[in-house]
Amino acid sequence: MTHLREASTFRAVDDFKKFLLVAPVLLLSMVAHEYAHGFAALKQGDDTAESLGRLTWNPLKHIDPWLTIVMPLVTFFGSGGSMAFGGAKPVPVDPTRYANYVRGDIIVSLAGIAANILLAALFMLVIVGLGLLGRVAPALTDTVALLQVMTLYGIWINVILAWFNLMPIPPLDGSHVIKHLLPGRIAIAYQRLSRFGLLIVLALVSFAQPVLSAWMMPARWLIGHVTTIVLPYLSLGRWSEMLLS
Repeated sequence: MTHLREASTFRAVDDFKKFLLVAPVLLLSMVAHEYAHGFAALKQGDDTAESLGRLTWNPLKHIDPWLTIVMPLVTFFGSGGSMAFGGAKPVPVDPTRYANYVRGDIIVSLAGIAANILLAALFMLVIVGLGLLGRVAPALTDTVALLQVMTLYGIWINVILAWFNLMPIPPLDGSHVIKHLLPGRIAIAYQRLSRFGLLIVLALVSFAQPVLSAWMMPARWLIGHVTTIVLPYLSLGRWSEMLLS
């Protein structure tokens, strides 16, 4: 029994260390997603986010107590450190102010996804750069490994965020594209699902794992291939050995 308690304690400590590495890149990824929505809306003629002080990289402006704090903590530690689910406070936009409603709605909705894809690509470059640095400066191996673990999580998180937000569940980003392909009455009824969107997502996460898993399969495939690409550049410091085990 003592050994079991010790193993459980060590596991909890490792999970906490892992969360400290996941949290910053998760927050950055969520903020980038919402900032991109606000910036794209501004370019389409809507300055709502800017006028309300939401067009900023300050994470405090984007934190929602439930979505940004409670949900990631509960899902991360509840899953034993295997996943972290959450989001930032949605940036307010007024589609009626877009120069072209349909085009603007699609561009603004996909901007957040584009931001996550761009971040994932940037994190790949950072991993490669850090790997090259580690080869010429072996004394920095542990530091390089720590930063690479963070950026590798950054790749995974951003690929997952991008693909997850493409789900055709209002008000997720993918639904804004789908609704413009539907006939008028059906599109209106479809949009009304937005009020239940969070509940539908939570139900998927909690009770329909096979459905969610099937949807996320392309994201897992991409994560696997991207990880294979950067694998030769990963340093084998104590951080990567512990946290990627």
